[in-house]
Parts: sequence; structure tokens; C-alpha cells
Amino acid sequence: MVMSFSTPIAILLAGLIAGTLDIGAAALINGINPLAILLVIASGVLGKASFQGGLPAVLLGLVLQWVMSLIIAALYVLASNRIPELKPYWIAGGLAYGVGVFLVMNYAVVPLSEIGRIPPFTAWTFTGNLVAMLGFGLLVAFFARGSA
Repeated sequence: MVMSFSTPIAILLAGLIAGTLDIGAAALINGINPLAILLVIASGVLGKASFQGGLPAVLLGLVLQWVMSLIIAALYVLASNRIPELKPYWIAGGLAYGVGVFLVMNYAVVPLSEIGRIPPFTAWTFTGNLVAMLGFGLLVAFFARGSA
């Protein structure tokens, strides 16, 4: 049985849940506090100053994470409403989308941010980040399959 959501609710649920879980995944992968992850996210706008920004920088990181996650979710949910084949094959669609999100975030968004470089990857962080984005894509596709 597939739960049914309006398109805006599917986008909100997918974006906020996947985005929040992504913060936790990043903390586990990198072995650091989730608040530090939020400072890293804020550094995409503030640069190194984010690490001295305290709570406002943490909150900026959270807002940026959720905005990005909502945009990413909206793209897939809206596409799945226009391409009906994505809904019954949501697992394959979500996994493919997760790979795409991984590539765009790591090789376009991050290098164009104030961080300005591709993050250094070890086998552990590359695999962990890819698996996290596969999970992100699956969560988005799960909610998208029930959107009207």
C-alpha cells in the first residue's frame, strides 16, 4: 500500500527527513559532531569565518542544508509527477538520483562554494558519502512515489 501525499507535502517530508538524516550520516562518516557538520555547511557561504560564527553559523548551516535538500527533493518529486515510470520503479530511480546528487554536490556545488575545492576522499569517506546519497535518493523517491 502506497501512502498518498500532495506534491508540496511529499517535497517537505522528503527534503526535511532526508536532509536531517544526511547531517547525521556526514557526522558518522567523518567522526565529528553534527554541529561541526553544520559549520562546514555554513562555510560554503561564510568560508573559514563560519568556524568562529557560533550558534548563528550553526543555524545558517541547518537552513542551508534544509533548503538544498528541499530543492533536491522538489526536482525529483516534480519529475516523478511528469514521468510516471519513476513511481513504480522508485528504488531504481532513487538510487540513480542519489548517484546524480553525489556527483553534483561533490564536483559542482562544493567546488563553486567558498570552500572552493573538491573534498579530499579516502576510500571510507568516498564510499560513506556515496552510500549516504543513495539513501538520500531512496528517501526522496519513496515520498515521491506517493505524491499526487
